[in-house]
Amino acid sequence: MNREPRPLSIGLLGQLSAQLDQTPVTPSAPKQRQVLALLALNPGRVVTVPTLIEELWGDRPPRSYATTLQTYVLQLRNSLAAAQPGNPAVRRILSTRHFGYVLENTACQTDVDEFQRVARDGRTAAEAGDVRLASTVLAGALHLWRGPALVDVRKGRVLEIEAASLEEARLAVFERRIEVDLHLGQHRDMLGELTLAAAKNPMSENICAFLMLALYRSGHVGRSLQAFHRLRSALVEELGVEPCPRLRRLQAAILSGDPALESATAAWPRAEVAAGDPGCPQHGPQLVLQLLSFGL
Repeated sequence: MNREPRPLSIGLLGQLSAQLDQTPVTPSAPKQRQVLALLALNPGRVVTVPTLIEELWGDRPPRSYATTLQTYVLQLRNSLAAAQPGNPAVRRILSTRHFGYVLENTACQTDVDEFQRVARDGRTAAEAGDVRLASTVLAGALHLWRGPALVDVRKGRVLEIEAASLEEARLAVFERRIEVDLHLGQHRDMLGELTLAAAKNPMSENICAFLMLALYRSGHVGRSLQAFHRLRSALVEELGVEPCPRLRRLQAAILSGDPALESATAAWPRAEVAAGDPGCPQHGPQLVLQLLSFGL
Protein backbone atom coordinates (compact mmCIF):
# COMPACT_ATOMS: atom_id res chain seq x y z
CA MET A 1 0.00 0.00 0.00
CA ASN A 2 1.45 3.40 -1.02
CA ARG A 3 1.86 5.94 1.73
CA GLU A 4 1.15 9.63 1.36
CA PRO A 5 4.49 11.44 0.90
CA ARG A 6 5.59 13.47 3.90
CA PRO A 7 7.53 16.72 3.63
CA LEU A 8 10.47 15.87 5.90
CA SER A 9 12.54 12.88 4.79
CA ILE A 10 15.36 11.66 7.03
CA GLY A 11 17.99 9.04 6.27
CA LEU A 12 19.57 7.16 9.17
CA LEU A 13 20.75 3.92 7.53
CA GLY A 14 24.19 5.23 6.64
CA GLN A 15 25.12 8.90 6.67
CA LEU A 16 22.60 11.22 8.30
CA SER A 17 20.56 13.14 5.75
CA ALA A 18 17.49 15.34 5.99
CA GLN A 19 15.45 16.94 3.23
CA LEU A 20 12.39 19.15 3.44
CA ASP A 21 10.54 18.74 0.14
CA GLN A 22 13.85 17.95 -1.62
CA THR A 23 15.69 20.88 0.02
CA PRO A 24 18.65 19.69 2.15
CA VAL A 25 18.28 20.62 5.83
CA THR A 26 20.90 18.30 7.34
CA PRO A 27 22.56 20.02 10.31
CA SER A 28 26.34 20.17 10.45
CA ALA A 29 26.86 20.79 14.18
CA PRO A 30 27.56 17.46 15.96
CA LYS A 31 25.09 17.85 18.81
CA GLN A 32 22.29 19.09 16.57
CA ARG A 33 22.86 15.97 14.48
CA GLN A 34 22.53 13.83 17.62
CA VAL A 35 19.27 15.55 18.56
CA LEU A 36 17.83 15.15 15.06
CA ALA A 37 18.89 11.51 14.82
CA LEU A 38 17.34 10.62 18.17
CA LEU A 39 14.08 12.40 17.34
CA ALA A 40 13.97 10.77 13.89
CA LEU A 41 14.37 7.32 15.41
CA ASN A 42 11.22 8.00 17.42
CA PRO A 43 8.82 9.78 15.03
CA GLY A 44 5.51 10.60 16.63
CA ARG A 45 6.87 9.77 20.10
CA VAL A 46 8.07 12.25 22.70
CA VAL A 47 11.79 12.08 23.38
CA THR A 48 12.14 13.31 26.93
CA VAL A 49 14.56 15.97 28.06
CA PRO A 50 16.38 13.51 30.39
CA THR A 51 16.89 11.13 27.45
CA LEU A 52 18.31 13.91 25.30
CA ILE A 53 20.58 15.04 28.13
CA GLU A 54 21.88 11.50 28.61
CA GLU A 55 22.60 11.23 24.90
CA LEU A 56 24.31 14.59 24.59
CA TRP A 57 26.30 14.77 27.82
CA GLY A 58 26.03 11.50 29.73
CA ASP A 59 26.64 12.02 33.44
CA ARG A 60 28.21 15.46 32.98
CA PRO A 61 25.67 17.89 31.57
CA PRO A 62 26.63 21.58 31.68
CA ARG A 63 24.91 23.86 34.14
CA SER A 64 23.09 25.53 31.27
CA TYR A 65 21.93 22.23 29.73
CA ALA A 66 18.27 23.27 29.52
CA THR A 67 19.03 26.48 27.65
CA THR A 68 21.61 24.76 25.46
CA LEU A 69 19.18 21.99 24.49
CA GLN A 70 16.51 24.56 23.68
CA THR A 71 19.05 26.33 21.46
CA TYR A 72 19.75 23.11 19.53
CA VAL A 73 16.03 22.57 18.95
CA LEU A 74 15.58 26.21 17.91
CA GLN A 75 18.41 25.88 15.39
CA LEU A 76 16.79 22.78 13.91
CA ARG A 77 13.49 24.64 13.58
CA ASN A 78 15.28 27.59 11.99
CA SER A 79 16.77 25.25 9.38
CA LEU A 80 13.30 24.01 8.49
CA ALA A 81 11.93 27.55 8.31
CA ALA A 82 14.83 28.70 6.13
CA ALA A 83 14.10 25.92 3.63
CA GLN A 84 10.50 27.14 3.28
CA PRO A 85 10.43 30.80 4.37
CA GLY A 86 6.85 31.28 3.24
CA ASN A 87 5.50 28.38 5.28
CA PRO A 88 5.46 29.01 9.04
CA ALA A 89 3.83 25.61 9.63
CA VAL A 90 7.12 23.80 9.00
CA ARG A 91 8.40 24.92 12.41
CA ARG A 92 5.65 22.81 13.98
CA ILE A 93 7.12 19.64 12.47
CA LEU A 94 9.40 19.69 15.52
CA SER A 95 7.06 20.22 18.46
CA THR A 96 7.69 20.98 22.11
CA ARG A 97 5.82 18.86 24.63
CA HIS A 98 5.67 19.11 28.39
CA PHE A 99 8.40 16.52 28.97
CA GLY A 100 10.40 16.82 25.76
CA TYR A 101 10.24 17.13 21.97
CA VAL A 102 8.70 15.19 19.11
CA LEU A 103 9.00 15.01 15.33
CA GLU A 104 5.42 14.88 14.11
CA ASN A 105 4.80 11.49 12.52
CA THR A 106 2.39 12.89 9.93
CA ALA A 107 5.13 15.16 8.52
CA CYS A 108 8.23 12.98 8.83
CA GLN A 109 9.32 9.81 7.02
CA THR A 110 12.54 7.88 7.59
CA ASP A 111 14.40 5.11 5.81
CA VAL A 112 14.20 3.13 9.06
CA ASP A 113 10.40 3.05 8.78
CA GLU A 114 10.71 2.02 5.13
CA PHE A 115 13.22 -0.71 5.96
CA GLN A 116 10.97 -2.14 8.66
CA ARG A 117 7.93 -2.08 6.37
CA VAL A 118 9.70 -3.77 3.46
CA ALA A 119 11.29 -6.34 5.79
CA ARG A 120 7.84 -7.23 7.15
CA ASP A 121 6.58 -7.73 3.60
CA GLY A 122 9.54 -10.01 2.90
CA ARG A 123 8.90 -12.09 5.99
CA THR A 124 5.23 -12.37 5.09
CA ALA A 125 6.13 -13.64 1.62
CA ALA A 126 8.57 -16.14 3.12
CA GLU A 127 6.03 -17.44 5.60
CA ALA A 128 3.52 -17.84 2.74
CA GLY A 129 6.06 -19.93 0.84
CA ASP A 130 6.61 -17.43 -2.00
CA VAL A 131 10.39 -17.70 -1.87
CA ARG A 132 11.15 -15.79 -5.07
CA LEU A 133 9.11 -12.82 -3.95
CA ALA A 134 10.63 -13.07 -0.46
CA SER A 135 14.15 -12.99 -1.91
CA THR A 136 13.40 -9.92 -4.02
CA VAL A 137 11.64 -8.01 -1.24
CA LEU A 138 14.22 -8.82 1.45
CA ALA A 139 17.02 -7.78 -0.91
CA GLY A 140 15.14 -4.53 -1.46
CA ALA A 141 15.05 -3.92 2.28
CA LEU A 142 18.80 -4.42 2.53
CA HIS A 143 19.43 -2.08 -0.40
CA LEU A 144 17.97 0.77 1.66
CA TRP A 145 21.14 0.71 3.74
CA ARG A 146 23.89 3.11 2.61
CA GLY A 147 26.42 2.04 5.25
CA PRO A 148 26.44 1.39 9.01
CA ALA A 149 23.56 3.05 10.84
CA LEU A 150 24.33 6.68 11.75
CA VAL A 151 27.88 6.19 10.52
CA ASP A 152 28.74 9.91 10.60
CA VAL A 153 26.87 10.87 13.78
CA ARG A 154 28.59 11.19 17.14
CA LYS A 155 26.88 8.67 19.40
CA GLY A 156 26.22 8.94 23.09
CA ARG A 157 24.75 6.19 25.23
CA VAL A 158 21.28 6.28 23.71
CA LEU A 159 22.27 6.40 20.04
CA GLU A 160 24.85 3.64 20.57
CA ILE A 161 22.02 1.34 21.67
CA GLU A 162 19.74 2.50 18.84
CA ALA A 163 22.45 1.96 16.21
CA ALA A 164 23.27 -1.50 17.59
CA SER A 165 19.58 -2.42 17.45
CA LEU A 166 19.35 -1.33 13.82
CA GLU A 167 22.42 -3.38 12.91
CA GLU A 168 20.87 -6.44 14.56
CA ALA A 169 17.72 -5.88 12.53
CA ARG A 170 19.77 -5.66 9.33
CA LEU A 171 21.61 -8.87 10.20
CA ALA A 172 18.30 -10.68 10.83
CA VAL A 173 16.96 -9.62 7.42
CA PHE A 174 20.24 -10.60 5.78
CA GLU A 175 20.07 -14.05 7.34
CA ARG A 176 16.45 -14.47 6.28
CA ARG A 177 17.34 -13.52 2.71
CA ILE A 178 20.19 -16.03 2.72
CA GLU A 179 17.71 -18.71 3.79
CA VAL A 180 15.41 -18.11 0.86
CA ASP A 181 18.30 -17.86 -1.62
CA LEU A 182 19.66 -21.19 -0.42
CA HIS A 183 16.21 -22.62 -0.92
CA LEU A 184 16.32 -21.30 -4.48
CA GLY A 185 19.58 -23.14 -5.10
CA GLN A 186 21.75 -20.04 -5.39
CA HIS A 187 24.54 -21.37 -3.17
CA ARG A 188 27.31 -20.84 -5.71
CA ASP A 189 26.37 -17.21 -6.29
CA MET A 190 26.36 -16.55 -2.54
CA LEU A 191 29.84 -17.81 -1.67
CA GLY A 192 31.60 -14.45 -1.91
CA GLU A 193 28.90 -12.65 0.05
CA LEU A 194 28.79 -15.32 2.74
CA THR A 195 32.59 -15.49 3.04
CA LEU A 196 32.67 -11.74 3.65
CA ALA A 197 29.77 -11.92 6.11
CA ALA A 198 31.52 -14.69 8.08
CA ALA A 199 34.72 -12.61 8.23
CA LYS A 200 32.75 -9.63 9.58
CA ASN A 201 30.83 -11.81 12.06
CA PRO A 202 33.38 -14.43 13.13
CA MET A 203 31.28 -15.71 16.04
CA SER A 204 27.92 -15.90 14.25
CA GLU A 205 26.79 -19.52 14.26
CA ASN A 206 23.95 -18.78 11.84
CA ILE A 207 26.19 -17.24 9.18
CA CYS A 208 28.75 -20.00 9.65
CA ALA A 209 26.01 -22.59 9.06
CA PHE A 210 24.91 -20.84 5.87
CA LEU A 211 28.50 -20.68 4.63
CA MET A 212 29.14 -24.32 5.48
CA LEU A 213 26.04 -25.42 3.61
CA ALA A 214 26.75 -23.24 0.56
CA LEU A 215 30.34 -24.50 0.37
CA TYR A 216 29.24 -28.11 0.77
CA ARG A 217 26.62 -27.83 -1.96
CA SER A 218 29.24 -26.18 -4.21
CA GLY A 219 31.57 -29.15 -3.81
CA HIS A 220 33.97 -27.57 -1.31
CA VAL A 221 33.73 -30.02 1.58
CA GLY A 222 37.16 -29.15 2.98
CA ARG A 223 36.46 -25.42 3.01
CA SER A 224 33.09 -26.08 4.61
CA LEU A 225 34.78 -27.87 7.51
CA GLN A 226 37.43 -25.14 7.72
CA ALA A 227 34.64 -22.61 8.25
CA PHE A 228 33.39 -24.66 11.20
CA HIS A 229 36.85 -24.84 12.75
CA ARG A 230 37.38 -21.08 12.36
CA LEU A 231 34.13 -20.44 14.17
CA ARG A 232 35.00 -22.95 16.89
CA SER A 233 38.41 -21.35 17.44
CA ALA A 234 36.84 -17.89 17.73
CA LEU A 235 34.20 -19.09 20.22
CA VAL A 236 36.69 -20.99 22.36
CA GLU A 237 39.28 -18.22 22.40
CA GLU A 238 36.87 -15.35 22.99
CA LEU A 239 34.11 -16.92 25.09
CA GLY A 240 35.39 -20.31 26.20
CA VAL A 241 32.40 -22.11 24.67
CA GLU A 242 31.91 -24.72 21.96
CA PRO A 243 29.60 -24.30 18.94
CA CYS A 244 25.99 -25.15 19.68
CA PRO A 245 24.84 -28.79 19.35
CA ARG A 246 22.96 -28.24 16.10
CA LEU A 247 26.00 -26.73 14.42
CA ARG A 248 28.08 -29.67 15.56
CA ARG A 249 25.47 -31.99 14.07
CA LEU A 250 25.72 -30.04 10.82
CA GLN A 251 29.47 -30.65 10.88
CA ALA A 252 28.86 -34.37 11.44
CA ALA A 253 26.36 -34.45 8.56
CA ILE A 254 28.93 -32.87 6.25
CA LEU A 255 31.58 -35.35 7.34
CA SER A 256 29.23 -38.24 6.59
CA GLY A 257 27.95 -36.74 3.32
CA ASP A 258 24.35 -36.95 4.45
CA PRO A 259 22.09 -36.62 1.37
CA ALA A 260 19.60 -34.46 3.32
CA LEU A 261 22.04 -31.57 2.99
CA GLU A 262 21.54 -31.49 -0.79
CA SER A 263 17.79 -30.98 -0.56
CA ALA A 264 16.66 -27.43 -1.28
CA THR A 265 13.48 -27.99 0.71
CA ALA A 266 15.56 -28.94 3.71
CA ALA A 267 16.76 -25.35 3.89
CA TRP A 268 13.27 -23.94 4.15
CA PRO A 269 11.96 -23.11 7.67
CA ARG A 270 8.92 -24.81 9.14
CA ALA A 271 6.92 -23.55 12.08
CA GLU A 272 6.97 -26.86 13.91
CA VAL A 273 10.76 -26.71 14.39
CA ALA A 274 10.95 -23.00 15.19
CA ALA A 275 11.27 -23.61 18.92
CA GLY A 276 14.91 -24.41 18.37
CA ASP A 277 17.51 -25.97 20.55
CA PRO A 278 18.44 -24.67 24.02
CA GLY A 279 22.07 -24.72 22.91
CA CYS A 280 21.56 -22.46 19.85
CA PRO A 281 20.45 -18.84 19.51
CA GLN A 282 16.67 -18.59 19.73
CA HIS A 283 16.35 -15.36 17.75
CA GLY A 284 18.10 -16.43 14.57
CA PRO A 285 16.72 -17.97 11.38
CA GLN A 286 15.54 -21.54 11.28
CA LEU A 287 17.73 -22.94 8.50
CA VAL A 288 19.96 -25.03 10.73
CA LEU A 289 16.96 -26.09 12.80
CA GLN A 290 15.26 -27.36 9.63
CA LEU A 291 18.38 -29.03 8.27
CA LEU A 292 18.96 -30.85 11.49
CA SER A 293 15.36 -31.72 12.27
CA PHE A 294 15.95 -34.99 10.41
CA GLY A 295 18.06 -36.30 13.26
CA LEU A 296 21.38 -35.06 11.86
